Amino acid sequence: MALAAAVGDDAALVHDLRRAFLESADRQIDLLSRAADESSWQLALWRLKGLCGGFGVVHLSALSDEAQGCKPGDAKILRRI
Repeated sequence: MALAAAVGDDAALVHDLRRAFLESADRQIDLLSRAADESSWQLALWRLKGLCGGFGVVHLSALSDEAQGCKPGDAKILRRI
């Protein structure tokens, strides 16, 4: 577990950081689903990718890269994310 390796054996800290990641990711995904224009879409993707990079969530980061080539609100990529 990469998170545990980064913060040590503090289970409470690992739990809090994991919860913070999930809340932040959910917020960015919600913004993606409501993005009405290209700039809003790209900003939410940029934030999601950065968040994933900070936590080592490679698969979701790769999906964020893939979504950059999609139109805002693309239902197919949103389901995959």
